[in-house]
Amino acid sequence: MKNIIIILNLLLAVQLSAQKVKTSGEWLMGENKGKSFVLAPNEYMDLYLGTVEAYNAGDVEREISFYEAAFGAENREFTTNWHASIEKVTNTPAVILPVRLKGSKEAMVLTWSNEDRLWKNGSSQKMSLMEVYAFDENKKINGFSQWYRIDPDNEFGRPIGGKFFGETETDYTGRPLVFSNRGEVEILEQLMKDYNDMNAEAFIKVFAEGAVIEGFEGEVTPISMEMMNAYFDTLTSVSWKPYAIVPLKIYDTDPASGVTVFSREVRTSKDGSVWEKDLVENFYFNVDGKIDRVIQYSRNLTQK
Repeated sequence: MKNIIIILNLLLAVQLSAQKVKTSGEWLMGENKGKSFVLAPNEYMDLYLGTVEAYNAGDVEREISFYEAAFGAENREFTTNWHASIEKVTNTPAVILPVRLKGSKEAMVLTWSNEDRLWKNGSSQKMSLMEVYAFDENKKINGFSQWYRIDPDNEFGRPIGGKFFGETETDYTGRPLVFSNRGEVEILEQLMKDYNDMNAEAFIKVFAEGAVIEGFEGEVTPISMEMMNAYFDTLTSVSWKPYAIVPLKIYDTDPASGVTVFSREVRTSKDGSVWEKDLVENFYFNVDGKIDRVIQYSRNLTQK
């Protein structure tokens, strides 16, 4: 009996303590810094569920009807194109939390959900979402933010995949690959422009000291301004156009990366001869973001 009384007293204390909690949390930056949160009415939860129902049905007009006018106009084209590309989408809410800053007439709905997408091109996608819907004083959505976690069984869109083997087995063997994003694509696009302009001085700026090109015939050529000037002196024009640029690095390693470039190159010599091939080239960027090695493969064009 004594234990029961103690438990009841504890439960009563917790309940009374909870009743005293009027606000919670804090906004930590910007003009709202220092303001705390209170729960908003469940009406906002119902409004959010209405948008989910319209979204799952692919009903653009009904979905936009929940938006503030300017926000709806701004997002109409995107929303229309999005649903036009989707065969079926199913968003399943797991948690819905309507809140507002203390003293504000605006509200936010914080949500956790799972979403399955079947695209009209046949691809499928699974993810978990965290989203924030901002509602104005008229209870219309005027802002939206989204964060996602890719499902491990997702068919596409994963930030990690593939496998690195290496010429010899190392500690990196077997690790997956990730996309690198240190400006490699922009550097190579500029490199192609400088090459097509036959500007040796600009071309060599992105290469590390001692960088080499390993050509498709097995030759290894150090890169220098003198070499590039001599090379361009034999040509009247060059045209190097990419098909694709793919920057990758080994997962959980230093920032050095390898970029595979698929392209077509045409060289017109001063003697009138024309050299034209499809190329696959690997550009290796060192930890300083400079290219220190290029390996080149070529394919003769199919005769028509």
